[in-house]
Amino acid sequence: MKSSGDAKEHKRFSIRKTVTYLILALWAVTTIFPFVWVINNSFKPSAEVVNTSFSLPKKFILTNYVNAFGKQDILESYKNSLVISGTVMIAVMFLATMMAFAMTRYRFRGKAIVNAIILSSLMIPAFSTIVPVFKKMAQFGLLNLPVSVILPQVAGNLSFATVVMMGFLRGIPLEMEEAAYMEGADVFKVFTRIIMPLSRPSMATVAIFCFLWSYNDLFTQLIMIRRRSGFPISVLLNEISSRYGTDYGLMASSVTLIIVPVLIIYAFLQKYIIKGLTAGALKG
Repeated sequence: MKSSGDAKEHKRFSIRKTVTYLILALWAVTTIFPFVWVINNSFKPSAEVVNTSFSLPKKFILTNYVNAFGKQDILESYKNSLVISGTVMIAVMFLATMMAFAMTRYRFRGKAIVNAIILSSLMIPAFSTIVPVFKKMAQFGLLNLPVSVILPQVAGNLSFATVVMMGFLRGIPLEMEEAAYMEGADVFKVFTRIIMPLSRPSMATVAIFCFLWSYNDLFTQLIMIRRRSGFPISVLLNEISSRYGTDYGLMASSVTLIIVPVLIIYAFLQKYIIKGLTAGALKG
């Protein structure tokens, strides 16, 4: 039989749990509602969006999506975004893993300074470096090319990715690497056959974050790419909102087409994000 103290504690715990769930439910509603609102309005003509934006469409139409694919050439912008974001993701993933391997496995002069530079660079915003980066890209004739966006984004994401990978690699026992060295393996084999397979959770985390940050990085893309045929998807949306500011239906359908891939990535790969960050935090 439960004592009165246990009953009070159980009641207090239930109230706390209920309040927590209510707060989380409210947060979920406020987060999901804008997406539902945009998707709902993407099936309406512009006039109906203005007059009744919070109601269901009187008649579901696909005109906005036809215009988005036909007039705006969204597929070409998708291709540009995938080329840029995919390259950034792969480059950062491998470079960060190699840097983390060197920082956690070797002792060398100036290691503390390099570590301080990696950490301090996290506090430098992209806005403060865009002018010299833009001048260099113009000097080398790289403007309006994907590489003019890829290089700054790789540099901007590398510090974060390295910190995550360092936290994970510090938790990998050295005995496996030492055994491999004893068997005659060189550094390359140890890195490719031991470190990289064991680091897949954190590498997946780094890859997902870098891809999404690159995909959504309007600032760098808008500065570096001015040719319409080279527009990534975020820059195309900015142009639509500027040139077609009154066509809310077209804007809603374009936003939906841009957001849906991101939501799909999060839905299917969220376990890797949580697993990778948690592993790095606990083992670091």
